[in-house]
Amino acid sequence: MQADASSLCELLDRVLNTGVVAMGEVVISVAGVDLIYLNLNLLLTAVESARPKPELLAGQL
Repeated sequence: MQADASSLCELLDRVLNTGVVAMGEVVISVAGVDLIYLNLNLLLTAVESARPKPELLAGQL
């Protein structure tokens, strides 16, 4: 049981450091008539990973 918990923790740490993007669409229709259309975009990452790095921005100037 302990090995499962540590591997889950390592997986979560890797996901937050690198980031994951999930995209999807959901259409709810009745009798062939589309009633609701949802376009879903999800970004899961740590705040430090999402922020641009100052040293990379300095090279662009």
